Amino acid sequence: MSTGLLAFLSLLPIIVVAIFLVGFRWPASKAMPISFVVAVVLALFVWGVPGDIVAAASVNGLVTAISLLYIIFGAILLLNTLQESGGLKTIRQGFTDISPDRRVQVIIIAWLFGSFIEGSAGFGTPAAVAVPLLVGLGFPAMAAVVAGMVIQSTPVSFGAAGTPMLVGVQEGLAADASITNDFLALTYDIAGKVAILHAVAGFLIPLFMVALMTGFFGKNKSFAEGLKIWKFALFASVAMTIPYVIVANFLGPEFPAMIGGLIGLAIVVPAAKKGFLMPAEQDVWDFDDKSKWNPEWIGSIEIKDIAHKSGNMSMIRAWTPYVLIGVILVITRLPVFPFKEWMNAWTLGMNNVFGTEVSAGFEPLFSPGTVFIVVSLITYFLHGMNGTSYKKAWSHSAKTMIAASAALIFTVPMVQVFLNSGGGTAGFESMPVELAGAVAAAAGEFWPLFGTFIGGMGAFIAGSNTVSNMMFSLFQFDVGTRIGVDSTWIVALQAVGGAAGNMICVHNVVAACAVVGLVGKEGAIIRKTIFPFLYYALLTGALGYSIVWFGDKGLFNLGTFIVAAIGLMVFYLILTNNKRVPTDLKQDKTAGM
Repeated sequence: MSTGLLAFLSLLPIIVVAIFLVGFRWPASKAMPISFVVAVVLALFVWGVPGDIVAAASVNGLVTAISLLYIIFGAILLLNTLQESGGLKTIRQGFTDISPDRRVQVIIIAWLFGSFIEGSAGFGTPAAVAVPLLVGLGFPAMAAVVAGMVIQSTPVSFGAAGTPMLVGVQEGLAADASITNDFLALTYDIAGKVAILHAVAGFLIPLFMVALMTGFFGKNKSFAEGLKIWKFALFASVAMTIPYVIVANFLGPEFPAMIGGLIGLAIVVPAAKKGFLMPAEQDVWDFDDKSKWNPEWIGSIEIKDIAHKSGNMSMIRAWTPYVLIGVILVITRLPVFPFKEWMNAWTLGMNNVFGTEVSAGFEPLFSPGTVFIVVSLITYFLHGMNGTSYKKAWSHSAKTMIAASAALIFTVPMVQVFLNSGGGTAGFESMPVELAGAVAAAAGEFWPLFGTFIGGMGAFIAGSNTVSNMMFSLFQFDVGTRIGVDSTWIVALQAVGGAAGNMICVHNVVAACAVVGLVGKEGAIIRKTIFPFLYYALLTGALGYSIVWFGDKGLFNLGTFIVAAIGLMVFYLILTNNKRVPTDLKQDKTAGM
């Protein structure tokens, strides 16, 4: 079979997703079963994968889907608990006191608080925390999900105390013992480069996020209204990314996102309260009246303005549940504490499913879902709730979680079949590796421009930067060696692209949508988050190209020109506050009405 045909067949499950989910606007609950069937047929009849392995991979996917639904339920439960207790009303008032401007609020919650949560827990947890909080503050559900997905980029490589690097990259490279005798030191070296690449692209992510929010969800549909807050957005960006880069290069990959997010919050929130770089009173930006919102933006979870039974709740008391989440996630994820090993010890699942090497497991104690549920129970007593209101919170949460199950029970099994398609009688590598190999053969010296997109594809499919890194790190290292450049930079591009891929990952989008009752609108979300993903992958790929070929081609090479072009375009838009909307965005916006 030709390389081109094999690459096309490898891409077919993804093409199906693009056509039906993004193109035809089908809900994931209808599009993903088709993609699953396509992946199974290819695995069985083209790759020659035994039926028991395909079945085992599907079971593993079902177990993973259940673990995701558990997290979704816990996140919704906490939101509903805070709403019923009156805590959400107090939190909303607290953010209004910092600034009533929605652009400021989304930067603080999604970018800074979200980065801290990503560093603590990873695995999509920021969307489960920040997205419902934004909805509780009065954001349209779709705007909240888009913001929550866009920030799933810069902090992701160092999420869950550095898991994508320490597990994903290190274990991926360790498959070839000839590379080095100290894979941990090599991973630390790559992590420092990853942070630099992320900081360059992440510099514009808060600004990109607010521009998308005002352009797609604002009264005037104006991207320029988001750009007007560029000073504050860039200030919030560097407040997080400068300590982030320093920590990655001097302490290692465990803490950059966590410490960067915390330091960013410590700098930005007090500065905002003092009016530093805040918009003038007449320039405060808000959404249009809710009655005028596009119905597509509104989730099934209705946030009610319920006051505490005493009529007033202190800000400390209202915020305590979120503080507890942060504290518990940190102490249960960091290896310096004994809890991680203990909580990982209890696993529900099975080894060698159907006699294969595939195993399926779920660690309920270690799951963020358990943290959410425990904090919800604490909140019941802390906020002095009554049984009726708390029962209502559980009931509404269960209904919302069930609505998301139809999509996830096909999405994740499709991913597992796709990833476990290697080793069949046809002698092919797994579908993602075959696809990446075909791209590498065609790209040659231009591979750095494509390396980030391969990492992004891995995360898009697998829903995990860690899995993408495990799957492609050694492949990327070998490509770097073949084209004669520093392979550690190529692996760094893989890790950065894998992080950016979380912005468009189907099951992450499904999970985020489910948290705010927006099931069925996954395609509409991806049509918006594809733009920041393309920016992120292209900019970092071009920067990587410029770095690895600097010695041979000098400063003025293709990568440098692409980076300069993107920088000049952004500078021009900020400087002129251009009010024209690019045609492709305009068409997408019109189609979403």
